Amino acid sequence: MTCVESRDAITVVAAANVPTPAYVYDLDAIERAADELERAFDGAPHGVFYAVKANSAGSIVRALASRGFGADVVTGAELLLASRCGIGADAIVYSGVAKSDEELDFAVSAGPRGIRAIQIESVEEIARVDARARASNRVARVAIRVNPGIELEELDTHAHVATGHDEAKFGVAKEDLADALAAIEASEHVALVGISSHVGSQFFVTTPYVAAARAACAIAREVRAKTPLEFVDTGGGFGVDYSGREHAKPADFVRAALAVMKEERVADLALHVEPGRALVARMGILVARVIQRKASRSGKRWLMIDAGMNDLIRPALYQAKHRVVASDVTPMPGAPARVVPQRVVGPICESADDFGEHSLPERGFDHVAILDAGAYGFTMASRYNGRAIASEVFLRTENGEKRVVSVVPRAPIEAWADERAKA
Repeated sequence: MTCVESRDAITVVAAANVPTPAYVYDLDAIERAADELERAFDGAPHGVFYAVKANSAGSIVRALASRGFGADVVTGAELLLASRCGIGADAIVYSGVAKSDEELDFAVSAGPRGIRAIQIESVEEIARVDARARASNRVARVAIRVNPGIELEELDTHAHVATGHDEAKFGVAKEDLADALAAIEASEHVALVGISSHVGSQFFVTTPYVAAARAACAIAREVRAKTPLEFVDTGGGFGVDYSGREHAKPADFVRAALAVMKEERVADLALHVEPGRALVARMGILVARVIQRKASRSGKRWLMIDAGMNDLIRPALYQAKHRVVASDVTPMPGAPARVVPQRVVGPICESADDFGEHSLPERGFDHVAILDAGAYGFTMASRYNGRAIASEVFLRTENGEKRVVSVVPRAPIEAWADERAKA
């Protein structure tokens, strides 16, 4: 799977006169990833719900909706966005441990009969959903998100993105499942339609995913003996290696989950999956301008760029290391520029504003591209230090060339100053 080339991204940002830092997304590549995932179901009943939190750009949500994908949302705002991008209520599932009454009202009142499912994350939440549905004179469709209690060490992912272990705030623990089922049965305005599980993110092999899927399927088999079900939701978490290496693909996870459903005798139910990062990460690049270089007598070198941790917080938050590449190097008089280790850092007044050490030409370029930045970049951005949110540029291939089809420009610095001055 390839995304927009870094030099193409830098070129189009310059040609469109877009202020940097700027996120550049390849919509064609996102649609190709969606098509590849869709083929993995091979006719089995299913639903694909894109995790909007990975990248909430309307152009991306609409591109995936055009492939028949629904939305996995975790806030009322994301639910409204999905609706406004053309995704019907029947194609939206809503997760999250602390949904407000207002957000539950959005979910219950959407469409002719509410959204596809509210994912129940605690026994206590059931009474709240029932009350909001009663107030709207509707029956809310729900799925129980089961926490399978897999040991954190077995999940083999960063602690901040692991959700299926006993200490996590997410999901209904297996020992509390009977209480959850009893509470749903006693509720007049809640209908159980599915069993779901999501154990975390950044899985490069299918083993932990299969373990969670097996737990969800086994529970679904037991529950459906008394209560009809419509689906099993095995979540997302398909990983992206930011070093550029390829591992198990989303299609591999789908095929593994379908095999588990067959083994557990629930293959007649629809399989729901919730991919996010895997559909968009490689298809986005953060383009930044070189502000200056710094070198010490000790031999240490820094490359200072106009993108900071407020634009891409993953390195500071998760210790992630994105690849950084230089724009075309301009020939300089004398010897060609050497490639030397340089610490790429941003302008934020924090030591954590650091994208790591990278081997880059010593001189001769004025932009860099931070790769695999299409997921959890823009959506986690902040305005720390008064910095504006980065620009966004959306590309499609037309007549064999990448062309800009939409731009969201970066706001001028005066906008923040004016807003905060009024506070």
